[in-house]
Amino acid sequence: MTGAISGLDITLHRMSEIERGFQTLLSRSQTEVPVAQPDFQKILDKTVQLEKNAKIKSSGNTATSRAEIDSLIEEYSAKNGLDADFVKAVVRQESGFNPNAKSKCGAMGLMQLMPSTAKGLGVTNAFDAEQNIYGGTKYLKGLLDRFDNNKELALAAYNAGPNAVKKYKGIPPYAETQNYVKSIMKSYDKLKGAQS
Repeated sequence: MTGAISGLDITLHRMSEIERGFQTLLSRSQTEVPVAQPDFQKILDKTVQLEKNAKIKSSGNTATSRAEIDSLIEEYSAKNGLDADFVKAVVRQESGFNPNAKSKCGAMGLMQLMPSTAKGLGVTNAFDAEQNIYGGTKYLKGLLDRFDNNKELALAAYNAGPNAVKKYKGIPPYAETQNYVKSIMKSYDKLKGAQS
């Protein structure tokens, strides 16, 4: 649990905040200065923010069912301005929706993040479904921005790396990458067609 914020840590932090607030009130009342009421809304807002941060940094799979994974994909796709069906097509290709997937080259989790990529995105546990989708959607959005929202080029960069796409000024002539792009686009089209 190194680097993770546990529920106990959050509770202890809340207790410390409340205790400091009461100590401040007590010291003010002893000097006969009018005491302002504590701003409980600020305390509540701070607590909610701590819990959100802890949720992203927590360890262990936060989602194991397909419904939970789909919900996380919807949430983080929306936050990054991505089409959730496009992200689902990537996840299907990368891991088959298995949060514990690991490739021979070391890519991890639902969106198969490489350790260095995960670290650069602030992902401390790539096998944690929420962290993985958080990092993977952020990375995918960056690639789409870099390649003028061209899905095929972004996918090629996700598979072969952005430098390969830049070098070949398009999808690299690697069979694996070409098949990867075709497979995801076909899956994406099916998902879009199912909603029409």
